[in-house]
Amino acid sequence: MRGMAKNSFHDGPGPSQRQLRVGELIRRTLSEVLMRGDIHDPDLNRISVTVGEVRTSPDLKIATAYVMPLGGEGREDLIALLARNKHELRRIIGKKVGLKYAPDLRFRLDETFDQMDEARRLFAQDKVRRDVES
Repeated sequence: MRGMAKNSFHDGPGPSQRQLRVGELIRRTLSEVLMRGDIHDPDLNRISVTVGEVRTSPDLKIATAYVMPLGGEGREDLIALLARNKHELRRIIGKKVGLKYAPDLRFRLDETFDQMDEARRLFAQDKVRRDVES
């Protein structure tokens, strides 16, 4: 697999139980912190954020949070605000989660809602529905 990063999320059979457990713990903690407005940034505290998933690297040093603003408005602004506050978020998560090392946080837009909408749109087409029913 030449050209792929060593800690790629696509290496091996999938995430370990430990990665899944830590990712879910970080997801819940991040959701709670953002919901309560524990960050000292009024711009970020004004936005309701959905944290759909957190994926961790195999060594747990990187955590990628897939987020979406409630209603989908201001997506790019949200990513910039989270990136601007990632050091404070990392510090809070490190304290609350109790890991030896707090992972470096990265933020990406959660595209699963858009993908589900597109799948529904495709399945609603007459031609596709006929093919599926036959």
